[in-house]
Amino acid sequence: MTEMIDFAERIKGAAARHAPLRFRGGGTKDFYGGALTGEILDTRNHTGVINYEPSELYLTARAGTPLAQIESLLAQHGQMLAFEPPHFGEGATLGGAVAAGLAGPRRASSGSLRDFVLGVVMLDGRGQRLSFGGQVMKNVAGFDVSRLMCGSLGTLGLMLEISIKVLPRPVSELTLRFDMNVGEAITRFNQWAGQPLPISATSALGGVATVRLSGGEKAVSAARQTLGGEPMDETLARAHWAALRDHTHAFFNRGDEPLWRIAVPSTAPAFSDEQLVEWGGGLRWWRTPAPANVVRPLSEALGGHATLFRGDDKQNAFAPIDPVSLGIQRKLKAAFDPANIFNRGRLVVL
Repeated sequence: MTEMIDFAERIKGAAARHAPLRFRGGGTKDFYGGALTGEILDTRNHTGVINYEPSELYLTARAGTPLAQIESLLAQHGQMLAFEPPHFGEGATLGGAVAAGLAGPRRASSGSLRDFVLGVVMLDGRGQRLSFGGQVMKNVAGFDVSRLMCGSLGTLGLMLEISIKVLPRPVSELTLRFDMNVGEAITRFNQWAGQPLPISATSALGGVATVRLSGGEKAVSAARQTLGGEPMDETLARAHWAALRDHTHAFFNRGDEPLWRIAVPSTAPAFSDEQLVEWGGGLRWWRTPAPANVVRPLSEALGGHATLFRGDDKQNAFAPIDPVSLGIQRKLKAAFDPANIFNRGRLVVL
């Protein structure tokens, strides 16, 4: 409670001076989004799991709680964060994960981070404590404001507590390896998506495609027989998916060219052999020196959009949005943060 009062006073003082504040937990996602400005408001001491009911499949924790701590606790009960939030380094926090709104390899099968957020307690730009949503799905009704916090990069308020839905870990998992180029992999991923197969993650790069199967032992075994491929060693498979989740895979660490995150329909054709494909074809990672005015029209022509995930051109991190959506976002910003002090510039348009 003392920490919340301190946070509120910091916010009130900054609002009175129109001085920008930058919310920061572990700082593992500082690279993402627009430029970093403002005095840091550190949340790392605001930690702890407040409530965890394994039988009810939900957990409530303070925003500064490390993701690793939460995942360890869930693992003890055979449960998980099904959206596989990226850490991108040691010290990643629950609040940072929600603020970034990112999901890992399991996203295409389990859903986005937004699908799992049940409720949020936060401080707005006036230092007022607000509570949205609940702790279980049946208590979340109407327009769920808590989900607005997902991907907001801290521009709407300081999250204090977050309630999140958790799921049981699969009884069995197996990763299969296939020799096929990116174009062929995209075709096969889409064909397999139309079949009753327990596919929980896919990837394709450099002539190799991988498919993770998750579920009951019989379902996984039957899918293995249907798909073929070469089973990967369990330890190597876990390392592979973790490397994709946290961008420690060699693809993300070769050279210093900008990294683009391109979301397209899963059936969109491959536009480069030098791309990493995930989510059944719906997510393409591309390292290229090409500027935004080249990459974005290419992604739009494929029916998608592009985000500059890592790069120096912070003003072009996110694609421009239409005037109607922009107007809505600005009204939300004015309602939650009237003095415009929260993480100013992280979403650029706000």
